[in-house]
Amino acid sequence: MSKHIITISRSYGSGGRQVAKAIARELDIHYYDKELMQLVSLEHGINMSIVSGADEKHEESRFKKYSGSEIASPSSKKYLSKENIFNMTAGIIKDIADKDESAVIVGRCAHFVLKDRPDVIRVFIHADDEDLITNAIKYDGCDRDEAIRRIDRINKERAAYHRYYTNHEWNDARCYDLCLNTSKISIEKCVEVIEKYIEIMDSVK
Repeated sequence: MSKHIITISRSYGSGGRQVAKAIARELDIHYYDKELMQLVSLEHGINMSIVSGADEKHEESRFKKYSGSEIASPSSKKYLSKENIFNMTAGIIKDIADKDESAVIVGRCAHFVLKDRPDVIRVFIHADDEDLITNAIKYDGCDRDEAIRRIDRINKERAAYHRYYTNHEWNDARCYDLCLNTSKISIEKCVEVIEKYIEIMDSVK
């Protein structure tokens, strides 16, 4: 297999993180999720609580669109802003993609930050509403009412975050190469589909 960066965007409760971990294990490649925020914290000397507070969250609904903006200096009033932390995260994502090795990157608009790279495979994982609830209960140990609240809140946050930085709707299929519904096929089958897609892409190079 040639080098590929697989970005996994996912609705909360869809099993997207499980798909990402499974494909990373299957291909024996690096996996990045919350590790991205830890790298931002370490590289830029920002408390992890501040970095986490900006992670895939944004209250703004207006469009902004990421344009590769430079990172503000520590002396700037914008240094700890959500926009600057996004720029820092985007820089980390680009550094990972520039390495001579494959990787799986979860969320953080990585599919958009890396959209001009030919070695990127952009995947969106979703599921039917009832399965989102069932999975949230299973993975988080919460009751049904709390699962519904979490699904609504987290997916709204991710949608607003995506809209603000990419100028696209989060669930727009045009943003991705593959859209997989875990209500229709298992996590294992999702991994098989992604692997097959990689084989096809390698064969047409």
